[in-house]
Amino acid sequence: MTDRLPHEKGFHVSWDQLHRDARALAWRLQGEAPEGRWRAVVAITRGGMAPAMIVARELDIRTVDTISVKSYNHQDQTAPRIIKSPDMGIVGDGAGVLIVDDLVDTGRTLELVRATMPRAHVATVYAKPMGRAQVDTFITEVSQDTWIFFPWDMALQYVKPYRGA
Repeated sequence: MTDRLPHEKGFHVSWDQLHRDARALAWRLQGEAPEGRWRAVVAITRGGMAPAMIVARELDIRTVDTISVKSYNHQDQTAPRIIKSPDMGIVGDGAGVLIVDDLVDTGRTLELVRATMPRAHVATVYAKPMGRAQVDTFITEVSQDTWIFFPWDMALQYVKPYRGA
């Protein structure tokens, strides 16, 4: 038997599963809002946009913005940098703001985002151990070597069986 590549230890997330997990995240966040209500949601693009929309709907949060952080291209990890900020006049230091992402992996992206809104509450649907310290609330933890396949990254196609041909 040959060793599997890191991305072959896959956790496949369907749209249905993402929706259920994002709703569970919203339910968990319900009692966490300062003063009983979140002022705004900031989605980390691009993966955080779908869960942030679901969380905002479930918690009736009407102010939704985005922050875009570039930390890799398809070949290499690079130092993360913000390429689009939310309206800082609205989010300020993050007090009462909910930052939502799909996943925390190493935590480098969230470390940068937290520096811009240090009082915000950070929530992710999925978390890996290396980045876990950057997240206040999450739903599912997976091992660091698990590759999460999100529904927006997938296409329907034939997959070779694990054993045999």
